[in-house]
Amino acid sequence: MAATTHTVTNQVPPLVGYDVFAADRALSEAVERHIEPGVLPAAREELSTLGQSAGSAQAQEWGAQANEHPPVLRTHDRYGHRIDEVEFHPSWHRLLGHAVAAGLTDAWGRPAGHVRRAAGFLVWTQAEAGHGCPLSMTHAAVPALRTDPVLAAEWEPRLTSYVYEEGLRPAQEKAGVLFGMGMTEKQGGTDVRSNTTRAEPLSGEGEYLLTGHKWFCSAPMSDGFLVLAQAPGGLTCFLVPRVLPDGTRNVFAIQRLKDKLGNKSNASGEVEFDGTWARRVGEEGRGVRTIIEMVAATRLDCVVGSAALMRQAVAQAIHHSTYRSAFGGLLIDKPLMRNVLADLALESEAATVLAMRLASAYDTDTEEERAFLRIAVPAAKYWVTKRCTPVVGEALECLGGNGYVEESGMPRLLREAPLNSIWEGSGNVQALDVLRALQREPQALDAFLREVGKARGADHRLDAAIKDLLTELADLEGIEARARRLVERMALVLQGSLLARWAPPEVSDAFCASRLGGDWGTAFGTLPHSLDLASVVNRARPVAE
Repeated sequence: MAATTHTVTNQVPPLVGYDVFAADRALSEAVERHIEPGVLPAAREELSTLGQSAGSAQAQEWGAQANEHPPVLRTHDRYGHRIDEVEFHPSWHRLLGHAVAAGLTDAWGRPAGHVRRAAGFLVWTQAEAGHGCPLSMTHAAVPALRTDPVLAAEWEPRLTSYVYEEGLRPAQEKAGVLFGMGMTEKQGGTDVRSNTTRAEPLSGEGEYLLTGHKWFCSAPMSDGFLVLAQAPGGLTCFLVPRVLPDGTRNVFAIQRLKDKLGNKSNASGEVEFDGTWARRVGEEGRGVRTIIEMVAATRLDCVVGSAALMRQAVAQAIHHSTYRSAFGGLLIDKPLMRNVLADLALESEAATVLAMRLASAYDTDTEEERAFLRIAVPAAKYWVTKRCTPVVGEALECLGGNGYVEESGMPRLLREAPLNSIWEGSGNVQALDVLRALQREPQALDAFLREVGKARGADHRLDAAIKDLLTELADLEGIEARARRLVERMALVLQGSLLARWAPPEVSDAFCASRLGGDWGTAFGTLPHSLDLASVVNRARPVAE
């Protein structure tokens, strides 16, 4: 073929070789806002280092390879012995090792630990989202284990370690470990109180044997798992180690790995227990209460993970439009494309600001903040994770046909986008959880309203939305059927309040006009044309100044 037909013009250079953290103004400003001055320089340095790694060609290649070569289950060795091991591509281990070394399983014991970890999780997830599951589970296991000081003393130093050691060995021989979780069963799903896995007490204090199955077991290659089973006293939480202290393998039969829509690099499995040794965590009959703090922490990671996917999708769309020409000019200068990009940028910044505010509440850890989290976490989990898929889909369309091919990376983001809305309780579960808090914990609503009220008077559309929300909250008739509507409004008002306090005027103005004031269509790119859209887009450009 003639060489002249292969002249390449008007193609966009890859978004590579940049600092993912420093280039994200909404995130970097949130870190400045929520971390005290004495800790801030160290946090900024570690996040910038991680951001440079996340934006490197090497990390992007690791992410592509980990997804092109998904995990493989090895149930038996060559001699027929049951081994139940999951093999991963080396790039998966490199991603996970880098994340652990960056402190993404260590939030509970260092200054501003939750804000630093959430920011790092948001940055590093943009390199590859699948390996976030074991990071999240390992991080979230800490508060559940703290209900038993003996177990916490044994396991917490390894869970929060900065050393990643792959392979199954006794935990006492490893400098760092990973944890997974098994709650749902095939007959019950989210209704964990219908679990049928049995726990029979042994003579040793707190020791049991488990018999049953788990329909979804997260990160089945991990060193230990928190699971729910029916003990004589009711549904109870247990710690199941993969390898027993004497070096023998615990009974942990991985029946198969799930073939998922996305999240291809990560393993999710179905497992069987048949005389599986376990340690009780917390009291018998209080399994849900024991494990609920783990669930809350992983729900926050769903919010952070969705914010990360949105940010990377929007960054790719703006980057593409900055370099791609059509109809006599750059796409980013076209008024209609600018409207679309600004609309997407608003959604991304609102998600980031909300996620980081929740992380800061964990660090503050006052009674007021704990009450606020009781409503804010499920409301944010409901709304932010639901916004992720349409945002990523619209951002993909900004790249046109180039975005529809695998090499762009956008299809992988789109396949990943629905996951966080399903994981750790789908939309209805989150909405009903908010209703329970409203009905049983009046201090939670008080804390939520005080947080929202901090922005009263900043924007007349926000003030009107708060007033309408109070009217809805005062009317409990048919509350379950309209729970989604109510929780959506709560999340939007909270986002509007945070942006009115902390975002530039052009961002908060556009958000309040569209999301709260009703001047918005039913698709992205329908913002009022009179807004300062160019400034909104420029703020979201993935270029650090």
